[in-house]
Amino acid sequence: MLAFIARRIAASLLTLVAASVVIFLVMEVLPGDPAEVMLGTEARPDTLAALRAQYGFDRPAPERYVAWINGLAHLELGTSHAYGTPVARIIGERLQVTLPLAAMALVWATMVAIPIGVFAAARHARASDWLVMGFTQLGLSTPNFWFGLMLVLLFAVTWHVFPAGGFPGWDKDPAGSLRALVLPALALSFSEIAILARITRSSMLDTLREDYVRTARAKGVPEISVLLRHALRNALIPIATVAGLIAGFLVAGAVIIESVFYLPGVGQLVFQSINNRDLIVIKNVVLLLTSLVLFVNLLVDLAYAVLDPRPKISA
Repeated sequence: MLAFIARRIAASLLTLVAASVVIFLVMEVLPGDPAEVMLGTEARPDTLAALRAQYGFDRPAPERYVAWINGLAHLELGTSHAYGTPVARIIGERLQVTLPLAAMALVWATMVAIPIGVFAAARHARASDWLVMGFTQLGLSTPNFWFGLMLVLLFAVTWHVFPAGGFPGWDKDPAGSLRALVLPALALSFSEIAILARITRSSMLDTLREDYVRTARAKGVPEISVLLRHALRNALIPIATVAGLIAGFLVAGAVIIESVFYLPGVGQLVFQSINNRDLIVIKNVVLLLTSLVLFVNLLVDLAYAVLDPRPKISA
């Protein structure tokens, strides 16, 4: 187990290094002057020269890359050109919105998708199974931003249950901040519920055809016990994989939802940084999102060994 964990961590670190090189090349080395991108083509030459010196654009590319990685190792991400504040502080403040939003969406997706997926598999080829499949097809075909707007129309404008947007802040109003994330989390998780429910149904159907399930039924084990104790445990392996992928997407794909609900999260920060041509913020945020996805995938790999200890890790 320890050797497996060490190999997975090493692979994740190598992937992260490769991702950092790609991000650096796209942001700073490809054709185009980063200073002109940040200030615009109408900027004065002396202003461009000052900005190049401030951010080190006048130094060789390998030297800039090493300086960036060294800053990351010491949690010194530089200063935002648009905000005039340290990038680490900006990202830390925005993560206080994005991470709880993604966590709520993942919990909601898991709590809804797995039960209805198990239910559809248990009622295979019946009306309730087709009903669940129709719901998942609707979830796959509905844009999450449109679903978010419908939630605002119903729960905020018509019924006044939840706020339509904005975020008061955890320090000022914890309960209000939690309520402000409910509708965005529902909108963000809608299509993920459909994906996870379909995977759960498919995995459960494969597991229910196994011999040990037939044996349990032949012994008179109650059907609910067959579904939950015998079938669901083994069916969780592909479900965990998809849930891990969904978790990474929920963090990295919240740009549109945060814009719809006016949430000051990481997604909104990326959108604003692109408009402001704040390359240093974009570069660090993209690497952060990559790190989060790799971390989630590492957790999924470790969950394999817990959920299914039969395959040898060396394989």
